[in-house]
Amino acid sequence: MLKIQKIFQKNNSIAGWLAKFVIILVVFVVGWLFGSGKLNPHNYSSVNNNLPNQLDYNSVNQVYQLIKSDYDGTLTTNQILDGIKQGLAGAAGDPYTDYFNKSQAGQFNNEVNGSFSGIGVEIGENSSNNLIVISPISGTPAAKAGLQPQDIIAGINGQPTAGLTIDTAVDEIRGPTGTKVTLTIARGNSQFKVTITRAQITIPSVTWKILSGNIGYIQIAQFGDDTSSLAQQAAQQFKAADVKGVVLDLRDNPGGLVSAAVNVSSLWLPQGRLIMQEKRGSTVLQTYDSTGNDLLKGVPTVVLINDGSASASEITAGALHDNQAAYLIGTTSFGKGSVQELDNLSNGGELKVTIAHWYRPDGKNINHIGITPDETVQLTTAQLAAGNDTQENAAISYLNSH
Repeated sequence: MLKIQKIFQKNNSIAGWLAKFVIILVVFVVGWLFGSGKLNPHNYSSVNNNLPNQLDYNSVNQVYQLIKSDYDGTLTTNQILDGIKQGLAGAAGDPYTDYFNKSQAGQFNNEVNGSFSGIGVEIGENSSNNLIVISPISGTPAAKAGLQPQDIIAGINGQPTAGLTIDTAVDEIRGPTGTKVTLTIARGNSQFKVTITRAQITIPSVTWKILSGNIGYIQIAQFGDDTSSLAQQAAQQFKAADVKGVVLDLRDNPGGLVSAAVNVSSLWLPQGRLIMQEKRGSTVLQTYDSTGNDLLKGVPTVVLINDGSASASEITAGALHDNQAAYLIGTTSFGKGSVQELDNLSNGGELKVTIAHWYRPDGKNINHIGITPDETVQLTTAQLAAGNDTQENAAISYLNSH
């Protein structure tokens, strides 16, 4: 299961606009033909077997010829082909089915594994809806430039941030390695500009520590290639310290690899426990059981979740909860119960396509529903920025009383 993030950059050029226009045309012309067997070379049966094995591209070619002869602008063959492929993926009407060209595929895979180009800062909003710095990541350009928690980001490259969403601000602050971004910072009664050179940022997916009271705390930012080994190291350290309990923080974890979710869940579960099932309709495609590497079996555990916990993080939270290995605290999770497969294409691009839906050990699919915690505890950005993590505090309180 792959991490889902918006990775397309804005393009306000005429050529970029027309490429999008071509995508829309293609969706209307050939959208209903999506699902050709050629895109589904797997052994399981497809619900789209009623579609033809070959597409009739006459109407697509008609659109292409009109664009070629009438469009007042410059397009490349690759732009046209990418538009058709994106249109086919978009015709599914599924937000998790995407076509990535070669460049986008590289960026997607880097982000799945915690690598991106930017300045290394976590952004949030305060109670006045100002964009603020929650924390700069140690050793990154943001930290070296002196950004501090609760700094207000009043402008990005000379443009005010009023009304910007956090996602939009992140998109504008990130950019190619070696390029610069200028932030207008309001700190106390002063306001100043700081220009920061973007760099490649690689963040380990797992961090951990032992809190006062001998409680282990492990945070998983996403389920990537390094997650299983790092979580194993954390579990070994917790076991050596004989911790009295563990807080597993999966808040704002957008997901990642199924294998990593299975391995993390297995740290608490004896061998053979059901973690989840993948189904295509009513047909079970695959069952995932715990591996038996249960270093933390029997250790009282709280899993923290919120509306940013999705996909593989929901698999882990659901598996531990339904197997009576953890208590859930926080707010209802995102609700992504579908499974994506990443197929490599001959042009260096990739197709990410929804192939099934997954079900918790209790038999429930959480798609568009999420997982409701055992104990609902709200947390505002202002509280977090002020150092008052109400959800973590609730988890520690629970472990101290059990």
